[in-house]
Amino acid sequence: MYFCSLIQKSMRHFIHKITPRISRHNLLLAAACMWLFAGGMLLWRSCAYFEPVSGWPWLLILSFIGGLLFFRGMFLRISNKHINRIRKMKIERPCLFSFFNLRSYGIMVVMISGGVGLRTSHLIALPYLSLFYLFMSIPLLLSAVRFVRAWLIY
Repeated sequence: MYFCSLIQKSMRHFIHKITPRISRHNLLLAAACMWLFAGGMLLWRSCAYFEPVSGWPWLLILSFIGGLLFFRGMFLRISNKHINRIRKMKIERPCLFSFFNLRSYGIMVVMISGGVGLRTSHLIALPYLSLFYLFMSIPLLLSAVRFVRAWLIY
């Protein structure tokens, strides 16, 4: 019994020692980089897949406005929740990957899988999928701006 608890204690110490840690202040910047990468990647795919289709100027405008509304309705609340959670962390140097909680990582996996699935299934033509990618890149990029702002005023 003692031997098992000794092994568990040693493993916890080893994991704690190799965990990449960062200050809470810089964790905000790490989160901003992640949001910027995801939003930038979607915006790049949107531009790469875009082809003028019937009514394309209006579709671009609607995608952009929809992205703004999606940010306002959902991503603003999500980014504020994560910013406040990071600021209130009791640990001064948390794990580098703790800018998200486990639930948010799960949502991210589902969203990425859905995006890859849509692109590879060819259910939606690429020019229309590019509009969806534009729609999704707007709230991600604006969330990155929120995290940079939080980092600057920390």
